[in-house]
Amino acid sequence: MTLPKLIHAVCCLVVTFGVVCFAQNVEIKKLPIKYVNPSQGREMYMSYCAACHGANGNGAGPAARAFKVPPANLTLLAHHNQGTFPAMHVSTAIWGDSYNGAHGSDMPVWASLFRHAHQTVNSEPDIQMRIYNLTKYVETLQQK
Repeated sequence: MTLPKLIHAVCCLVVTFGVVCFAQNVEIKKLPIKYVNPSQGREMYMSYCAACHGANGNGAGPAARAFKVPPANLTLLAHHNQGTFPAMHVSTAIWGDSYNGAHGSDMPVWASLFRHAHQTVNSEPDIQMRIYNLTKYVETLQQK
């Protein structure tokens, strides 16, 4: 191997090592959730979900590389379910109270977060509306 090729190979190895080390040191900042109108599925998705699942739902949001288990590619849910969107599965995942096993420990328990962040007189109907509208929005992300 010639000296220029050796130098190039070593530089590539150093850059690759640096990228791998950088990716392993990603830190997710946990911030309070902001209020988004519960009837606005897209806006809630962009505020609550896109950081991990990506703006288009492909699982490549800016925080995705910090997880041991990558966030799901939400655009393939119907494809992986014989062409039928698994609405109940998605709602249960968003609800999160007893479902987090499939997502590891990283997916937030959204029902609890909504309950504590958006305390209203009728918080349960508000939470149900949020989860329904988020689920309906995720359905729009499905690949055709």
